[in-house]
Amino acid sequence: MSSTSLRGTGAPPRFAVSGLRGALVAVAGLVAGALLWQVIGDHTQQSSFVSFTTTIRALWHLSKDGELWHALLSSLKLFAAGLAISLVIGFFAGLLLARVRALRIGLDPYIAVFYATPMVALIPMILATVGFEFRAKLIVVVLFGLWPILINTVEGARSVNEELLEVAESYHSSEPKLWWHVVIPYTLPFAMTGVRQSIARCLVGMIASEFLLSASGLGELIIVNTQRFDTANVLAAVLAMTLLATALMAVGRAVENYFARWKAGS
Repeated sequence: MSSTSLRGTGAPPRFAVSGLRGALVAVAGLVAGALLWQVIGDHTQQSSFVSFTTTIRALWHLSKDGELWHALLSSLKLFAAGLAISLVIGFFAGLLLARVRALRIGLDPYIAVFYATPMVALIPMILATVGFEFRAKLIVVVLFGLWPILINTVEGARSVNEELLEVAESYHSSEPKLWWHVVIPYTLPFAMTGVRQSIARCLVGMIASEFLLSASGLGELIIVNTQRFDTANVLAAVLAMTLLATALMAVGRAVENYFARWKAGS
């Protein structure tokens, strides 16, 4: 049988089968995890740990009462503001550092230090200088989320094809036009990779600030129910946080893939 007739059989491509198999394996893994959670919860003291079904019931009651949605909205406001500020500062500062070599060399040690520093250690200093207000928590989230965007933007802008720059300069493009038509489009996929990484760090910063500064949002929900020894509500809040993080990371991955395809010209 010829290769042409094989193409016409309508057989699904191998990657589609692999993708379906991977999805089934992932679902099976989640089901196994839920069953393990259920078994452990059924054989553990309720004040220490509860079963999966009990957690789902608590999650339903928190959602029905509106308590979960109020906490979720408060946390999302902090997260969105912190991520947006991190994106604006990280992207444009990264472009500037990539184009100004002396500035990049001078600031590179500081960037490396801040990226490696556990930002939780800076929260007491932020508390002492700014206080408990929303802006203090916002600073914490920005400090968590800024560096991946900044570093990826710098690397992306520095990797711009020299031929593109030479062509633009041969047409006597001004520096603003060079940025707008060459540097920024080429750098966007790298910056979106930084955004995906920053989403996870901003979520960590959000929860850390809600725990260690003024309690609010999901952090407050966990703290209050921990003080009440309501393990079901604590695990329900943690599960809601996990689902939120998973959804946001999926969005970040989709955005990153979109810009990666756009760069490749797909």
